[in-house]
Amino acid sequence: MKKEFLPTKVCKSCNRDFVWRKKWKKNWNEVMYCSKKCSNIKNPQSRN
Repeated sequence: MKKEFLPTKVCKSCNRDFVWRKKWKKNWNEVMYCSKKCSNIKNPQSRN
């Protein structure tokens, strides 16, 4: 895949866009968080 055509998603924790990564190739449909930090938070209101 060319970098300019990579799919994007919105992180469920921080609401930022993140781009497809090779390590997510097999499970891109299940990826919901942009990072391990966001996946540990899981609740956007608890960040404040």
